[in-house]
This record gives sequence, C-alpha cells and structure tokens, in this order.
Amino acid sequence: MDLIKTIEEQQKRKGAQGFNVGDTVKVYFKIVEGKTERIQVYEGVVLCMKNSGIGLTFTVRKDSYGVGVERVFPYHSPHIVKVDIVHRGKVRRSKLYYLRDKIGKDAKVKELIGGKVAAEIAARNARAEANAAEVEKAIKAEAAEAKAAEAKEKK
Repeated sequence: MDLIKTIEEQQKRKGAQGFNVGDTVKVYFKIVEGKTERIQVYEGVVLCMKNSGIGLTFTVRKDSYGVGVERVFPYHSPHIVKVDIVHRGKVRRSKLYYLRDKIGKDAKVKELIGGKVAAEIAARNARAEANAAEVEKAIKAEAAEAKAAEAKEKK
C-alpha cells in the first residue's frame, strides 16, 4: 500500500494551480500528433472537480459557435503545461451542472472581486508560467537527445 502511495506522490504535479469551481481558466494542453507537438489553449468555466489524489479531474465548459462544449482534464496530467486563471467566479455550489441549461448572459458566473484576489491570481499565473517554462525546457532537451541518438544510429 505504501508503494502505491509513493508512486502516486512522484506522479503528482508539483506546482499545482489553486483554481476552484466557477473560475474561468485557460488550460494549455500539449497535443502530440505523430512526431510533432503543439500546445492548444482551451478557455472556459470550471464546472466541477471530481475524485481525489492522482485521479483528480476537472471539467471545463466553453461556448463554441453557439454550442456548449465540455472537456474533462486530469489535474495531474503531464500533458497540461499550465492553467491560467482568467478571473475568479463567485459560486455557492461545488458542481455547476445547471449552467448546461443556461443560454447567453444567464450562463455567466459572477466575478469574485476582493482585495487580495488580483494579486493572488497574478502570483499563481507567474508560478504556472515558470512551471511551463521548465516543461518546455525538458521537451526541448528530450528532442535534442532524440536527434543526437538518431545521429549516432545513422553513423
């Protein structure tokens, strides 16, 4: 049992972002297509957070050309480069499934305005950008190592 816990702790995201349900976030998600990698941005409202530990997931909903689109992201996935908080939401529920039935202005979540909120968001976004820079560095280093290995194999 302790072995499983230690493996889970190693795989957890170190600089985890502190966003909550109701926040509008930008999720920078790494997509691998063949040998190429690109980062896709998905912006929307966090509807819910489920499970706990390494299995924690969060659902983000956005409106795309008049159609509501939801995507579930694993919180500790290595494919998530960073999560930026666009603005905090003022909600009183842990699951915002009622937003699925709302259209237009009704589907918006009120913004939480407070003294330390803006500074807190800026600090979290700075930490997320630092983590993203580290991930980008690691990706580039892996690519350089792969090219070097291919060059050795060709010789």
